[in-house]
Amino acid sequence: MTGPELYELPEAGTPIGTLLTQLANAYPDIPAVTCDEETVTRAELEAWANRLARVYAERGVTVGDMVTIALGNGIDFVAAALATWKLGAIPQPVSPKLPLRERQAIVDLAASRLVVGVEAGLHGERATLPAGFRPGDDIDPGPLPEAVSPAWKAPTSGGSTGRPKLIVATQPGRYDDLPAQLFGIRPGRAQLVPGPLYHNAPFLFATLGVLSGQHVVVMPKFEATAALEAIERFEVDLVNVVPTMMSRMLRVIEDSGMSYDLSSLWRLWHMAAPCPDWLKRAWIELLGPERVFELYGGTEAQAVCIIDGTQWLAHPGSVGRPVTGEMIVLGEDHEALPAGEIGEIYMRTKSGSATYRYVGAETRRHGTWESIGDLGWMDDDGFVYLADRRKDLILSGGANIYPAEVEGALLEHPAVESCAVIGLPDDDLGQVVHAVVHLVGHASLGDLRAHMAERLVRYKQPRSWELTSEPVRDDAGKVRRSALAADPGGG
Repeated sequence: MTGPELYELPEAGTPIGTLLTQLANAYPDIPAVTCDEETVTRAELEAWANRLARVYAERGVTVGDMVTIALGNGIDFVAAALATWKLGAIPQPVSPKLPLRERQAIVDLAASRLVVGVEAGLHGERATLPAGFRPGDDIDPGPLPEAVSPAWKAPTSGGSTGRPKLIVATQPGRYDDLPAQLFGIRPGRAQLVPGPLYHNAPFLFATLGVLSGQHVVVMPKFEATAALEAIERFEVDLVNVVPTMMSRMLRVIEDSGMSYDLSSLWRLWHMAAPCPDWLKRAWIELLGPERVFELYGGTEAQAVCIIDGTQWLAHPGSVGRPVTGEMIVLGEDHEALPAGEIGEIYMRTKSGSATYRYVGAETRRHGTWESIGDLGWMDDDGFVYLADRRKDLILSGGANIYPAEVEGALLEHPAVESCAVIGLPDDDLGQVVHAVVHLVGHASLGDLRAHMAERLVRYKQPRSWELTSEPVRDDAGKVRRSALAADPGGG
């Protein structure tokens, strides 16, 4: 393989649909995407995407249309996104596991021209293509006329309510080199994508990696040992994970007694969920502070914070300072709060221009500031700290309890694989803390209660418990608390 030193980031503003063509023309035989034991070169991926785009066009897809992609992780997913961009259309990824009713609600919001990954007839008269579909070799593999989508992505978010909304990017389908520079995406290197591609961060990292000239290694599904082996096998330069993955990989390293070569790993990014301090420190010790990075910001991207391990050690618990946009902490009456005081975090772009538009929801605004619902505070140096989501805050006997703090303490127990903490109604206290805990080792309820008593004041400790052998969070670190609150177990 040609050395990484021969590669540079593509030119900003280049239409996304033509980038792969340029990469394939320059170095056609270099691996572009690997999933399991299947690898496609740049030339093979270019031909695949071009053929697929022509199939989409036959089904009516044109500039500005949304294409709902309901595929699992794999090369098929990447090819579908690329084919969509080549037509100037908008990829709209969703989980392939969504029940028909939920997917139908999203397809209706998006007015999708095509739904990829489902059988014919499931969405009425809308055009569909089944999972596993691959275009025939008789279809022209050559480049298509240049087209630019008006919005380069339209992921969904249901939040804790479960009501879907589309977050449609205002940036058109042209390459933006700023995220690649911020993330440290280096052309010619390998990136591991362990998270589900239908989530915004894995989608962003994976597609940006392909378009920037990386070899993107996609895991069909996250598994801790397989992830560690992939980092070693492919000499992975960059990986984007969530704390659940970090915890599972750390447990494999500690319990297996095996030594995994992680020396190639230049940047480990984590985001999407709160990371307990003990877990962050463990990875900083394992890799070195200069290689551990955290990002905070919504899919809406009004503002983004970044912090590396060195900065974090000086400001433990922080998610960094804004590197794009601005943030402010406001109180109940929308007054600006002083350093150290918890309030709602509001964001805005420095230019005043919009980075997104919602379909199916309204933005929470105060003047030019917007909120995605997070609570937190800033220190005297402008570093941001998160408390929790406003809608997840538990009010018990007049006290504020932040689920992330309770979950972080629970995850310190070696038998706890994942967990979620919610507030349940209580006639006396208003709400009480309920914990749903996924165990992978032996631990009695008494063990867990003693563990929490050593770490948290009494009113923050769970009053009721549900112990399960099933994962509580998905591979993106997400949990739908409203569903847990609607059907809590007892313990």
